[in-house]
Amino acid sequence: MGNRRKAAIDVQGINRALGDPRRFEILQQIARGCSVACSELREQTPITPATLSHHLKELEAVGLVSLARNGKFVDVTFRREIWQRYLEALQSL
Repeated sequence: MGNRRKAAIDVQGINRALGDPRRFEILQQIARGCSVACSELREQTPITPATLSHHLKELEAVGLVSLARNGKFVDVTFRREIWQRYLEALQSL
């Protein structure tokens, strides 16, 4: 075990990513479950596929979601451990 140091998270990057109301709404939809298909997000969100893709890439870049190819589909998973570390970082301010 030992004292492994957690990798730093990008608090400012996450703040920026969550500053977009539509992106925050998308993150909330993803966080409701364990994983969600990108096609399901498109059905629930009244934006173009290209815009959804952009928002997902922004969320992935700051570590809040992971994207996994499943054939021609993409599954999106909320990374709760990163979210928890983000909340801990905010609490330590």
